Amino acid sequence: MIRRPGAAPDAEHRELLRTRRVLGLRLSLVLTLVLLIIGVVVYAVMTASQNADIDRDLGYAATRSGVGSPPGCAWLVLDDSGATRRSPGLPAGFPLTAPIRAVAAGGPATLRDVVVHHHRYRVLTRRRGDGTVQAVYDERFEQRDRDTLLLALGATELLGLAGAVAAAGLLAQHAMRPLTLALVRRRRFVADASHELRTPVTRLHTRAQLLARRAQDDVAGERMITEVTRLVAGTRQLGEVIDDLLLSTRMRVEPAEFAAVDLAVLADQACAEENAAAARTGLTFTVVRERGPYVVAGVETAIRRVVTALVDNAVGHTPPGGRVTLTVGAGPGGTVRLTVADDGVGLDPREADRLFERHAHGTAGRGPRFGIGLSLVREIVDSHHGTVGADGLPGRGARFTVTLPAWRTGTARRGRRVPRRAPARRTLR
Repeated sequence: MIRRPGAAPDAEHRELLRTRRVLGLRLSLVLTLVLLIIGVVVYAVMTASQNADIDRDLGYAATRSGVGSPPGCAWLVLDDSGATRRSPGLPAGFPLTAPIRAVAAGGPATLRDVVVHHHRYRVLTRRRGDGTVQAVYDERFEQRDRDTLLLALGATELLGLAGAVAAAGLLAQHAMRPLTLALVRRRRFVADASHELRTPVTRLHTRAQLLARRAQDDVAGERMITEVTRLVAGTRQLGEVIDDLLLSTRMRVEPAEFAAVDLAVLADQACAEENAAAARTGLTFTVVRERGPYVVAGVETAIRRVVTALVDNAVGHTPPGGRVTLTVGAGPGGTVRLTVADDGVGLDPREADRLFERHAHGTAGRGPRFGIGLSLVREIVDSHHGTVGADGLPGRGARFTVTLPAWRTGTARRGRRVPRRAPARRTLR
């Protein structure tokens, strides 16, 4: 994926890297398994061929060779009417008397592998004329060939594994390239489209505001004033969507220096902005400062968006005459806590997970509330190493809590995207 030098990977880039590693690992395992199967087949074929050759030599020696002139690596023991003859150099531990007695008593011929003094032998015992013959074959040379083959196969497997890893990595990278380019193009499209739309939407919103003021000054009809007011609200919401898209793109692509951000000041400013429209909404906004600290480490524009999005969420779900309270204070483990509570329609816990998705909306509140505001809140809080959670019940209001690491004097950190983690309880309306 194309990224700015020094930029930390975001969640989507990490997911692509993880997918590419998994794909490469699976391809490596498949190629390694193929090499292993080939090695096992080669070893099995070679072993079977050696055993067939040994059995043929043993059969020939037991039926036709003399005791004094057996084939190479073989010895004979002939037991005829109680007289036993042996080939010169017969290894210690032979003959095996139990098979000879069994065959002499009328039993069938036997073929077995035995280990004597750390050497492997193949022994054939059968009838020969009126007597019993036992042919012994030393397998040390065949075993040496097998060991050499195993060593060669092991070295080949290691080299093949290294080659498979390299080849699988290249194949995985090549396979993931279209998806990576598609992700880069999608982000570029969102950023470009949002940037190009921002200026005309701002102009449209300004003209709608001027039109609304003139309509009120001219004592226009009530219906016209209502429609113009709706036009102003619509352009404002459209501008907020564009701002969210821009901020979401920047949060994913551009790292930022963390600085000291006063969460209490942002809460005061958010309430001050809403107090100007309190007469229209019929709501009461209050900021409560508990015991500090109030300063967190983060990006001010991003954290400001968190506060305004939570306040806007409370406004949208609280009927006229309700109350919205912002509480700032010290949290557990060196954190700062912001709580946005309302006494509105509350939330349905069953909708929590679905409403985290982008462009989702709830069944409560005034009007369909589409957008990425609450999803963006979660992304921003996660990127600042914090948590966001909510609790409430239908008809009994809701409480949203954000905890962020407190600012430590003399400490400057660069913002980075961290893996999205799931807090113990985190729900939004």
